[in-house]
Amino acid sequence: MKKASSFLAMLCSVILVFTLGACSNNTSTNTKIEVAEVTRSIFYAPQYVALEKGFFEEEGLDVDLKTTWGGDKTMTALLSGGADIALVGSETSIYVYARGANDPVINFAQLTQTDGTFLVAKEKQDHFEWQDLKGSKFLGQRKGGMPQMVGEYVLKQHGIDPHEDLDLSQNVDFANIPNAFATGDYDYVQLFEPTASVFEREGKGHIVASFGEASGKVPYTVFMTKESFLNEEEETVKKFTRALYKAQKWVQEHSVEEIAEVIKPYFEDSDLNIITTVVDRYKSQGSFALDPILDEEEWNNLKDIMDEAGELPQDVEHGVLVNTQIAEEVTKE
Repeated sequence: MKKASSFLAMLCSVILVFTLGACSNNTSTNTKIEVAEVTRSIFYAPQYVALEKGFFEEEGLDVDLKTTWGGDKTMTALLSGGADIALVGSETSIYVYARGANDPVINFAQLTQTDGTFLVAKEKQDHFEWQDLKGSKFLGQRKGGMPQMVGEYVLKQHGIDPHEDLDLSQNVDFANIPNAFATGDYDYVQLFEPTASVFEREGKGHIVASFGEASGKVPYTVFMTKESFLNEEEETVKKFTRALYKAQKWVQEHSVEEIAEVIKPYFEDSDLNIITTVVDRYKSQGSFALDPILDEEEWNNLKDIMDEAGELPQDVEHGVLVNTQIAEEVTKE
């Protein structure tokens, strides 16, 4: 009887130690989240701040970030289960919805609120006017993508038909556009940073206008996920959004020099001065969203831009593909 009692006592002790150990492991293990970003860009500075400052870890999340290089590839990764969350333009969620998706993609946290491209001229121009583009050789972006749609929208607002008033080329892959402009016979190109600033420093081109300033607020890049994931992992999505909001506030409260230092590890091939210049340019023109809420006005502006470009496949109401509840809750905490 004594032996049985001793054995039971020992067994209970082992079970207790094992249980406590298991509980300890569970509390220290973060939830892993796979995030696919459409490209690697200083335009996404708040995302890298959230990673580097440990804001995701504070929320119990282990974020694995991968760059998928292109809207189609990013959305494929999300829909196929290769990513839990995607950072890409909101127009992609409309394209997916219009194709009759059974599990639609929901926009839940906005990262940037303007276009991120700049108009770069081959020759220096001290007094640029949009009308200078008429008759020029213009190297454009991919048809149906946000850069090209915003570009066309801005040109039309200035009385320029991009397909009639320009010698427009759209036959160059996204990754090869900078080199094609530098070596080709083009007058103008629409470029992202830091390429635009690098070209300016090297004398290969000159920034003459900002499409972000000219087009107004638009949900240019947004974190989104499948509706099923949002329903099943709402608390995880809320933690992700909370970490992002911490980073957005941090970006607004700190200098461009401090921001550049923090995100430098993600741009090892870029000079710190260039990173600082680009952050300053984006921050000063209000490209970084101040909070993760994608409001209805911005959504309607997106649809207007798509419609003007002839790329809006279906008129989708704000509440169908946008969840603001989580972002609103986070910003009120």
